[in-house]
Amino acid sequence: MALSVNIDLHQMAAEIKSFGRHLGFDLVGIASAEPSHYRDYLRQWLDDGQAGSMGYLQKRFDERTDPAIYVPGAQSVVCVAMNYHVPLEELPAEDQKDHGRVARYALGDDYHDVLKTRLHQLADRIRDLAPEARTRAAVDTAPVMEKELAARAGIGWLGKNTCIINENIGSWVFLGEIITTLALPPDEPAVDRCGTCTRCIDACPTHAITEPYQLDARRCISYLNIEHRTPLDESIGSELANWLYGCDICQDVCPWNKRAPDSVEPAFQPRFPTSTIDLRQLLLWNDEQYRGNLRGSAMKRVKLPILQHNARLLMESSRSRE
Repeated sequence: MALSVNIDLHQMAAEIKSFGRHLGFDLVGIASAEPSHYRDYLRQWLDDGQAGSMGYLQKRFDERTDPAIYVPGAQSVVCVAMNYHVPLEELPAEDQKDHGRVARYALGDDYHDVLKTRLHQLADRIRDLAPEARTRAAVDTAPVMEKELAARAGIGWLGKNTCIINENIGSWVFLGEIITTLALPPDEPAVDRCGTCTRCIDACPTHAITEPYQLDARRCISYLNIEHRTPLDESIGSELANWLYGCDICQDVCPWNKRAPDSVEPAFQPRFPTSTIDLRQLLLWNDEQYRGNLRGSAMKRVKLPILQHNARLLMESSRSRE
Protein backbone atom coordinates (compact mmCIF):
# COMPACT_ATOMS: atom_id res chain seq x y z
CA MET A 1 0.00 0.00 0.00
CA ALA A 2 1.36 3.41 -0.94
CA LEU A 3 2.33 5.72 1.91
CA SER A 4 1.21 9.31 2.24
CA VAL A 5 2.96 11.77 -0.07
CA ASN A 6 3.37 14.03 2.99
CA ILE A 7 5.78 11.58 4.59
CA ASP A 8 8.96 13.16 6.01
CA LEU A 9 11.80 13.00 3.46
CA HIS A 10 14.15 11.34 5.94
CA GLN A 11 11.53 8.70 6.63
CA MET A 12 10.98 8.31 2.91
CA ALA A 13 14.71 7.80 2.33
CA ALA A 14 14.75 5.15 5.05
CA GLU A 15 11.79 3.38 3.43
CA ILE A 16 13.48 3.43 0.01
CA LYS A 17 16.66 1.94 1.46
CA SER A 18 14.73 -0.70 3.37
CA PHE A 19 12.77 -1.73 0.28
CA GLY A 20 15.97 -1.81 -1.75
CA ARG A 21 17.52 -4.26 0.70
CA HIS A 22 14.29 -6.28 0.60
CA LEU A 23 14.75 -6.58 -3.16
CA GLY A 24 18.20 -8.09 -2.65
CA PHE A 25 20.51 -5.10 -2.95
CA ASP A 26 23.29 -5.44 -0.40
CA LEU A 27 23.94 -1.72 -0.16
CA VAL A 28 21.69 1.29 -0.77
CA GLY A 29 22.73 4.92 -0.45
CA ILE A 30 21.63 8.32 -1.66
CA ALA A 31 23.71 11.00 -3.39
CA SER A 32 22.86 14.46 -4.60
CA ALA A 33 22.42 14.85 -8.35
CA GLU A 34 25.00 17.61 -8.63
CA PRO A 35 27.34 17.67 -11.65
CA SER A 36 30.40 15.43 -11.69
CA HIS A 37 33.54 16.66 -9.98
CA TYR A 38 35.55 14.70 -12.56
CA ARG A 39 34.22 16.40 -15.68
CA ASP A 40 37.54 18.01 -16.65
CA TYR A 41 39.50 14.84 -15.85
CA LEU A 42 37.17 12.71 -17.97
CA ARG A 43 37.40 15.18 -20.86
CA GLN A 44 41.19 15.05 -20.78
CA TRP A 45 41.22 11.25 -20.36
CA LEU A 46 39.06 10.87 -23.45
CA ASP A 47 41.05 13.44 -25.44
CA ASP A 48 44.25 11.57 -24.58
CA GLY A 49 42.80 8.46 -26.20
CA GLN A 50 42.89 6.38 -23.02
CA ALA A 51 39.42 5.00 -23.76
CA GLY A 52 40.85 3.13 -26.74
CA SER A 53 38.14 2.00 -29.13
CA MET A 54 35.31 2.59 -26.62
CA GLY A 55 33.89 5.41 -28.69
CA TYR A 56 30.56 5.29 -26.87
CA LEU A 57 32.22 7.01 -23.91
CA GLN A 58 32.70 10.09 -26.11
CA LYS A 59 28.97 10.33 -26.71
CA ARG A 60 26.46 12.14 -24.50
CA PHE A 61 29.29 13.73 -22.52
CA ASP A 62 27.12 16.44 -20.95
CA GLU A 63 24.52 13.90 -19.85
CA ARG A 64 27.22 11.62 -18.49
CA THR A 65 28.72 14.34 -16.33
CA ASP A 66 25.48 15.93 -15.10
CA PRO A 67 22.54 13.77 -13.93
CA ALA A 68 20.22 16.79 -14.20
CA ILE A 69 20.84 16.88 -17.97
CA TYR A 70 20.28 13.13 -18.31
CA VAL A 71 17.09 13.43 -16.24
CA PRO A 72 15.83 17.04 -16.31
CA GLY A 73 15.04 18.28 -12.82
CA ALA A 74 17.03 15.51 -11.11
CA GLN A 75 17.68 16.18 -7.43
CA SER A 76 18.88 12.84 -6.06
CA VAL A 77 20.43 9.54 -7.09
CA VAL A 78 19.58 6.35 -5.25
CA CYS A 79 22.68 4.13 -5.59
CA VAL A 80 22.66 0.38 -5.04
CA ALA A 81 25.22 -2.40 -5.00
CA MET A 82 24.98 -6.19 -5.20
CA ASN A 83 27.69 -8.55 -4.03
CA TYR A 84 28.76 -11.01 -6.74
CA HIS A 85 31.64 -12.74 -4.95
CA VAL A 86 31.20 -16.50 -5.35
CA PRO A 87 33.33 -19.42 -4.12
CA LEU A 88 35.30 -21.19 -6.83
CA GLU A 89 36.52 -24.75 -7.20
CA GLU A 90 40.24 -25.43 -7.58
CA LEU A 91 41.38 -26.35 -11.08
CA PRO A 92 43.97 -29.17 -11.10
CA ALA A 93 47.42 -27.85 -11.95
CA GLU A 94 47.80 -30.18 -14.92
CA ASP A 95 44.69 -28.68 -16.56
CA GLN A 96 45.56 -25.02 -16.12
CA LYS A 97 47.57 -24.64 -19.32
CA ASP A 98 44.53 -25.60 -21.41
CA HIS A 99 42.03 -23.39 -19.60
CA GLY A 100 41.33 -19.68 -19.89
CA ARG A 101 40.15 -17.68 -16.90
CA VAL A 102 36.87 -15.80 -16.71
CA ALA A 103 36.31 -12.79 -14.43
CA ARG A 104 33.96 -13.46 -11.52
CA TYR A 105 31.41 -10.88 -12.64
CA ALA A 106 30.72 -12.86 -15.84
CA LEU A 107 30.31 -16.31 -14.27
CA GLY A 108 26.61 -16.01 -13.52
CA ASP A 109 23.68 -14.46 -15.33
CA ASP A 110 24.04 -11.06 -16.96
CA TYR A 111 24.01 -8.53 -14.14
CA HIS A 112 22.40 -5.89 -16.33
CA ASP A 113 19.18 -7.90 -16.44
CA VAL A 114 19.29 -8.84 -12.75
CA LEU A 115 19.85 -5.29 -11.53
CA LYS A 116 17.55 -3.57 -14.02
CA THR A 117 14.54 -5.70 -13.01
CA ARG A 118 14.98 -4.81 -9.34
CA LEU A 119 15.83 -1.19 -10.02
CA HIS A 120 12.51 -0.84 -11.84
CA GLN A 121 10.74 -2.32 -8.82
CA LEU A 122 12.52 0.13 -6.55
CA ALA A 123 11.62 3.00 -8.88
CA ASP A 124 7.98 1.91 -8.70
CA ARG A 125 8.21 2.06 -4.91
CA ILE A 126 9.63 5.58 -5.04
CA ARG A 127 6.70 6.69 -7.19
CA ASP A 128 4.32 5.00 -4.75
CA LEU A 129 5.81 7.11 -1.98
CA ALA A 130 5.93 10.29 -4.10
CA PRO A 131 3.64 10.05 -7.16
CA GLU A 132 4.90 13.39 -8.48
CA ALA A 133 8.50 12.14 -8.66
CA ARG A 134 10.10 11.15 -11.95
CA THR A 135 12.64 8.33 -11.98
CA ARG A 136 15.10 6.71 -14.38
CA ALA A 137 16.95 3.47 -13.67
CA ALA A 138 20.50 2.96 -14.92
CA VAL A 139 23.21 0.33 -14.91
CA ASP A 140 26.62 0.77 -16.55
CA THR A 141 25.33 1.00 -20.11
CA ALA A 142 23.72 4.38 -19.33
CA PRO A 143 25.62 7.69 -19.51
CA VAL A 144 26.13 7.89 -15.75
CA MET A 145 29.27 8.37 -13.64
CA GLU A 146 28.26 5.43 -11.47
CA LYS A 147 31.45 5.04 -9.45
CA GLU A 148 31.58 8.68 -8.46
CA LEU A 149 27.90 8.58 -7.50
CA ALA A 150 28.37 5.38 -5.49
CA ALA A 151 31.24 6.96 -3.54
CA ARG A 152 29.18 10.08 -2.99
CA ALA A 153 26.31 7.94 -1.68
CA GLY A 154 28.52 6.12 0.83
CA ILE A 155 28.43 2.77 -1.00
CA GLY A 156 32.23 2.63 -1.01
CA TRP A 157 35.31 4.61 -1.92
CA LEU A 158 36.99 4.77 -5.31
CA GLY A 159 40.08 2.61 -4.89
CA LYS A 160 43.48 3.03 -6.47
CA ASN A 161 42.48 0.36 -9.01
CA THR A 162 39.44 2.55 -9.89
CA CYS A 163 37.01 -0.01 -8.44
CA ILE A 164 34.48 0.87 -5.76
CA ILE A 165 35.55 -0.73 -2.46
CA ASN A 166 33.27 -1.29 0.52
CA GLU A 167 34.92 -2.09 3.84
CA ASN A 168 32.51 -4.98 4.50
CA ILE A 169 31.96 -6.46 1.03
CA GLY A 170 35.14 -5.43 -0.73
CA SER A 171 35.08 -4.55 -4.43
CA TRP A 172 33.06 -7.50 -5.75
CA VAL A 173 29.97 -5.37 -6.37
CA PHE A 174 27.67 -4.53 -9.24
CA LEU A 175 26.41 -0.94 -9.22
CA GLY A 176 23.10 0.55 -10.25
CA GLU A 177 21.31 3.87 -9.91
CA ILE A 178 17.89 5.49 -9.90
CA ILE A 179 18.03 9.16 -10.81
CA THR A 180 15.00 10.99 -9.47
CA THR A 181 13.50 14.46 -9.23
CA LEU A 182 12.70 13.72 -5.58
CA ALA A 183 14.90 15.77 -3.23
CA LEU A 184 16.05 13.11 -0.76
CA PRO A 185 18.57 13.76 2.03
CA PRO A 186 22.00 12.53 0.84
CA ASP A 187 24.21 10.14 2.77
CA GLU A 188 27.75 10.86 3.90
CA PRO A 189 30.35 10.11 1.20
CA ALA A 190 32.59 7.09 1.72
CA VAL A 191 36.06 7.70 3.17
CA ASP A 192 39.06 6.52 1.16
CA ARG A 193 40.76 3.72 3.10
CA CYS A 194 43.36 2.55 0.58
CA GLY A 195 46.08 4.24 2.63
CA THR A 196 49.61 3.57 1.42
CA CYS A 197 48.73 0.20 -0.17
CA THR A 198 49.81 -0.23 -3.80
CA ARG A 199 49.17 -3.96 -4.26
CA CYS A 200 46.79 -3.48 -7.18
CA ILE A 201 49.25 -1.21 -8.98
CA ASP A 202 52.16 -3.57 -8.38
CA ALA A 203 50.22 -6.67 -9.47
CA CYS A 204 48.85 -5.39 -12.79
CA PRO A 205 50.93 -7.22 -15.45
CA THR A 206 50.25 -4.64 -18.16
CA HIS A 207 50.77 -1.57 -15.93
CA ALA A 208 47.28 -0.34 -16.80
CA ILE A 209 47.02 1.49 -13.45
CA THR A 210 49.39 4.25 -14.45
CA GLU A 211 49.07 6.12 -11.15
CA PRO A 212 46.88 5.68 -8.07
CA TYR A 213 43.23 6.13 -9.16
CA GLN A 214 44.16 6.39 -12.85
CA LEU A 215 43.62 3.67 -15.45
CA ASP A 216 44.72 3.60 -19.07
CA ALA A 217 42.01 1.37 -20.53
CA ARG A 218 44.12 0.53 -23.57
CA ARG A 219 46.50 -1.45 -21.37
CA CYS A 220 43.85 -3.18 -19.25
CA ILE A 221 43.43 -6.92 -19.84
CA SER A 222 39.64 -6.58 -19.54
CA TYR A 223 39.70 -4.03 -22.34
CA LEU A 224 41.98 -6.17 -24.50
CA ASN A 225 39.88 -9.33 -24.31
CA ILE A 226 36.41 -7.72 -24.22
CA GLU A 227 36.26 -4.21 -25.64
CA HIS A 228 38.98 -4.43 -28.30
CA ARG A 229 36.86 -4.86 -31.40
CA THR A 230 39.40 -6.29 -33.83
CA PRO A 231 41.46 -9.49 -33.47
CA LEU A 232 44.41 -9.02 -31.14
CA ASP A 233 47.90 -9.37 -32.53
CA GLU A 234 49.53 -12.72 -31.80
CA SER A 235 52.32 -11.03 -29.86
CA ILE A 236 49.88 -9.89 -27.19
CA GLY A 237 48.92 -13.39 -26.06
CA SER A 238 51.39 -13.43 -23.18
CA GLU A 239 50.07 -10.11 -21.89
CA LEU A 240 46.63 -11.62 -21.33
CA ALA A 241 48.07 -13.67 -18.43
CA ASN A 242 45.72 -16.59 -19.23
CA TRP A 243 42.58 -14.42 -18.98
CA LEU A 244 40.04 -15.32 -21.64
CA TYR A 245 37.33 -12.89 -20.53
CA GLY A 246 37.91 -9.97 -18.20
CA CYS A 247 40.49 -9.88 -15.43
CA ASP A 248 40.37 -9.93 -11.61
CA ILE A 249 44.04 -9.49 -10.75
CA CYS A 250 43.74 -6.05 -9.14
CA GLN A 251 40.78 -7.26 -7.08
CA ASP A 252 42.29 -10.61 -6.13
CA VAL A 253 45.24 -8.88 -4.47
CA CYS A 254 43.22 -6.19 -2.68
CA PRO A 255 43.40 -6.63 1.12
CA TRP A 256 39.79 -5.50 1.46
CA ASN A 257 38.69 -8.57 -0.49
CA LYS A 258 40.33 -11.09 1.84
CA ARG A 259 37.18 -11.57 3.89
CA ALA A 260 34.64 -10.82 1.19
CA PRO A 261 31.35 -12.63 1.93
CA ASP A 262 29.91 -15.02 -0.63
CA SER A 263 26.90 -13.93 -2.62
CA VAL A 264 23.69 -15.84 -1.95
CA GLU A 265 22.05 -14.53 -5.12
CA PRO A 266 21.12 -17.56 -7.27
CA ALA A 267 21.59 -15.58 -10.50
CA PHE A 268 25.26 -14.98 -9.74
CA GLN A 269 26.26 -18.59 -9.07
CA PRO A 270 28.99 -19.68 -11.50
CA ARG A 271 28.16 -21.64 -14.63
CA PHE A 272 31.89 -22.39 -14.81
CA PRO A 273 32.69 -23.51 -11.21
CA THR A 274 36.48 -23.18 -11.60
CA SER A 275 36.06 -19.76 -13.28
CA THR A 276 37.74 -21.23 -16.34
CA ILE A 277 36.78 -22.59 -19.75
CA ASP A 278 38.55 -25.46 -21.46
CA LEU A 279 40.09 -23.73 -24.47
CA ARG A 280 40.28 -26.96 -26.45
CA GLN A 281 36.51 -27.36 -26.19
CA LEU A 282 35.85 -23.69 -26.85
CA LEU A 283 37.71 -23.92 -30.16
CA LEU A 284 35.23 -26.61 -31.23
CA TRP A 285 32.09 -24.62 -30.36
CA ASN A 286 29.72 -23.80 -33.18
CA ASP A 287 27.17 -20.97 -33.06
CA GLU A 288 24.53 -23.16 -31.40
CA GLN A 289 26.93 -24.31 -28.68
CA TYR A 290 28.09 -20.74 -28.14
CA ARG A 291 24.52 -19.57 -27.62
CA GLY A 292 23.66 -22.52 -25.40
CA ASN A 293 26.72 -22.35 -23.16
CA LEU A 294 26.51 -18.58 -22.75
CA ARG A 295 22.73 -18.13 -22.69
CA GLY A 296 21.90 -15.23 -20.37
CA SER A 297 25.60 -14.49 -19.79
CA ALA A 298 27.43 -11.17 -20.02
CA MET A 299 30.11 -13.09 -21.93
CA LYS A 300 28.02 -12.85 -25.08
CA ARG A 301 29.38 -9.32 -25.39
CA VAL A 302 32.31 -11.01 -27.15
CA LYS A 303 31.23 -12.83 -30.29
CA LEU A 304 32.37 -16.38 -30.98
CA PRO A 305 35.05 -15.64 -33.63
CA ILE A 306 36.86 -13.17 -31.33
CA LEU A 307 36.46 -15.48 -28.33
CA GLN A 308 38.02 -18.34 -30.28
CA HIS A 309 40.78 -16.11 -31.64
CA ASN A 310 41.70 -15.10 -28.09
CA ALA A 311 41.53 -18.74 -26.98
CA ARG A 312 44.12 -19.63 -29.64
CA LEU A 313 46.36 -16.81 -28.43
CA LEU A 314 46.20 -18.13 -24.87
CA MET A 315 46.98 -21.67 -25.94
CA GLU A 316 49.91 -20.58 -28.09
CA SER A 317 51.25 -18.43 -25.27
CA SER A 318 50.91 -21.34 -22.84
CA ARG A 319 52.74 -23.70 -25.17
CA SER A 320 55.58 -21.22 -25.69
CA ARG A 321 56.20 -21.15 -21.93
CA GLU A 322 56.60 -24.91 -21.66
